[in-house]
Amino acid sequence: MKKHLFLSLIAITLSSHAFAEIYKRVDADGRVTYSNIKSKGATRLELDPDANIISNDRPKATSPSSAKRAPTPESFPRVDANTQNQRDGKRREILQNELEAEKLALEDAKKAYAEGESNPEVYKTAAGKTFRNVAKFEEKMKDLQATVDNHKKNIELLQKELDSLH
Repeated sequence: MKKHLFLSLIAITLSSHAFAEIYKRVDADGRVTYSNIKSKGATRLELDPDANIISNDRPKATSPSSAKRAPTPESFPRVDANTQNQRDGKRREILQNELEAEKLALEDAKKAYAEGESNPEVYKTAAGKTFRNVAKFEEKMKDLQATVDNHKKNIELLQKELDSLH
C-alpha cells in the first residue's frame, strides 16, 4: 500500500501536464498518506512545478571511436622502445602458441566429428532388434559440430590478433 501511494505521488509530481497541490498526512499509527485532497491534519507540500519537468536535452554521449583522445599525462608511466618490443615479442609468441594449440584442437575435433558420423546411435530391444536413435545421433553431431566451429572461430580471432601486431 505504501509503495502504491509513493508511486502515485511520484507520478503526480513528475507529470508536467497535471500539477496539483499535494498534501501529506500522518495518522496515529504512523502511516503516511499523500493526496491531492486536503484533509484534517494534512500539511501541504511545497513543490516546484518546474523541477518536475523531465527533459531529454542532455548532450548525447559520444562513442569511443568518434571521441577525441585525450593526450597522455606527463606523469603517466612510460617504457622505452626496447622494453615495449620485448613485450610485443612475448605477446606474439604467446598468441602463436595459442594458435598452434587451437589448430591441433581443431584437428582433434574434426576427427571426433568423423568418428561420430561413422558411429550412429543405436539401441536394442528386448527381442534383440536393433534400432537407430536418430534424435540422440543428431544431438551428438550438433555438439561435435559446435566444437569444430568454436575452434575455427578461435583460430580466426587469434590470427586476426596476430595480424594486428604486424
